[in-house]
Amino acid sequence: METLEGMSRSHHCGEIRKSDTGKEVTVCGWVSHRRDHGGLIFVDLRDRSGLVQIVYDAAAMGEEAFHKAESLRSEFVIAVRGEVRARSAETINPKMATGEIEIVCAELRILNKAKTPPFYIQDNLDVDEMLRLKYRFLDLRRPEMQRNIMLRHRVAKIMRDYFDRQGFLEIETPMLCKSTPEGARDFLVPSRLNPGQFYALPQSPQIYKQILMVAGFEKYFQIVRCFRDEDLRADRQPEFTQLDIEMSFTDQETILTMMEGMMGEIFEKALDVRIDTPFLRLTWDEAMARFGSDKPDLRFGMELMDVSEYLKGSSFKVFESVLQSGGEVKVINVEGYANIPRRELDDLVKYAQGYGAKGMAWIQYAEDGVKSPFKKFYADETFEKIKQACHAKTGDLLLVVGDKPLVVAQALGALRLEMARRRNLIDPDKLCFLWVVDFPMFEYSDEEHRWKAMHHPFTAPRNEDVQYLKSDPGRVRANAYDMVLNGVEIGGGSLRIYNRDLQEQVFEAVGLTPEVAQTKFGFMMDAFQYGTPPHGGLAFGLDRLVMLMAKRASIRDVIAFPKTQSASDAMAHAPSEVDAKQLNELSIRLAVAAKKKEPESKEA
Repeated sequence: METLEGMSRSHHCGEIRKSDTGKEVTVCGWVSHRRDHGGLIFVDLRDRSGLVQIVYDAAAMGEEAFHKAESLRSEFVIAVRGEVRARSAETINPKMATGEIEIVCAELRILNKAKTPPFYIQDNLDVDEMLRLKYRFLDLRRPEMQRNIMLRHRVAKIMRDYFDRQGFLEIETPMLCKSTPEGARDFLVPSRLNPGQFYALPQSPQIYKQILMVAGFEKYFQIVRCFRDEDLRADRQPEFTQLDIEMSFTDQETILTMMEGMMGEIFEKALDVRIDTPFLRLTWDEAMARFGSDKPDLRFGMELMDVSEYLKGSSFKVFESVLQSGGEVKVINVEGYANIPRRELDDLVKYAQGYGAKGMAWIQYAEDGVKSPFKKFYADETFEKIKQACHAKTGDLLLVVGDKPLVVAQALGALRLEMARRRNLIDPDKLCFLWVVDFPMFEYSDEEHRWKAMHHPFTAPRNEDVQYLKSDPGRVRANAYDMVLNGVEIGGGSLRIYNRDLQEQVFEAVGLTPEVAQTKFGFMMDAFQYGTPPHGGLAFGLDRLVMLMAKRASIRDVIAFPKTQSASDAMAHAPSEVDAKQLNELSIRLAVAAKKKEPESKEA
């Protein structure tokens, strides 16, 4: 096996330009493509900076050296010393940054050979994701994956620089914490030194960063790993990274303005894209009423419109019962889609039902008149009024849902997004930022028969709503705010409770007895008695943000070593069983039978 001894890389592959013509350079990397033209062999050599063409000339190299070049195959790791020369006009490759030059090899060293990869190391790969995850070390060689990871690095660097200039301190908080489950499930870590007791991996540094405010550090940030044992989606992982921020002696306006400045700097420095500030702000009530979502995608219209007043007082029992019980009937206007096939309408009914609606109706303003499953129950005048109120025209389709306000919002909000996708209304290059503010403090859990904090129980209620904490929790609004980009929540936070008495009231509102609250959060409430400043903050999902910036559909494409949908590592085969000795040391006895070991694969 050859080594790099006596050889030193002078340039990265993708950095060499026409101005380097005539220079002797040394490059290292992986063989991307090889083309044999008899006495000439052309190799595209790849490293993380890009590609450069290497020329192996039999006449210039000698028989033995050329024979070595003939042995090169995809993904061999090589080092090449040679002279940079300009390509002839007819051989220039405009698709390569280095397309005006090539390196004529004087010395070749094969540092390592490679098996034939299970898929091509190239962009726009059409291969099963599980295969990519199994061979993640190969998948990460692909240029688009390397660009994603390097973008992530740049974003994190910009974040750090921004907050350093603002006077923030990066402070690490513990990875082994007290289990305080209130929301997602904790990942538990058994303690060998304290048998029968467990740490939890942090779902967020929330409590510790608030205590740092008590400690007087005033401005804190951290790019931190967090862990939540929850069901996974394309934009969720059991372990994820967030930018965590907290500051004292501040207000909501200061926080929002500072975060807009950070976001503007990230997009300009990382993507050379300027974004407009300040961002639009919508209350939670307005976002739900207009878009059926607390993270609305504003790249297209199709807002929800209330048509309840036009439909009340009829013999159509479906809508009448909804309206009599305090519900509402809303529509979205899908412009130019009145000729939708009936089977597609039936599919949309099922789609709406998947989001809690009992059903979905429609109004087609077709060329030959109005068509609707409830047309016989209403006068033509009613449909004309609805048409005018919704700014509809002939050729448009209204999708109609009547139910409780939250169900209507969920179903029509989902239909709005689905129809935008089907009608190609979403501009992938458009950036629509906004803040959603004034969230409800609590949401009622029918499953647990209690109120739960919509964000977390450390969020401060609006001062004017504190009076309703005991009498009417559903009326309480929070000093909470979410940043949304193109229909994705990328960050959220709040002003915090900094008074023990108020914190105890909020704990009581979510069903925690004083004893339970003291057991779970006593150390935090004790700290509040020693001079706690007003404070607030937020956290940004780094994975989600980079996913959107890279225009990827899954956060797995911007994480070096992600987990699968079943929370497993397909490459390292984690989680895995451990031997009995380890379990005994941790005083753990399994309630499930150990799986039989499968024979090891003979594949290298």
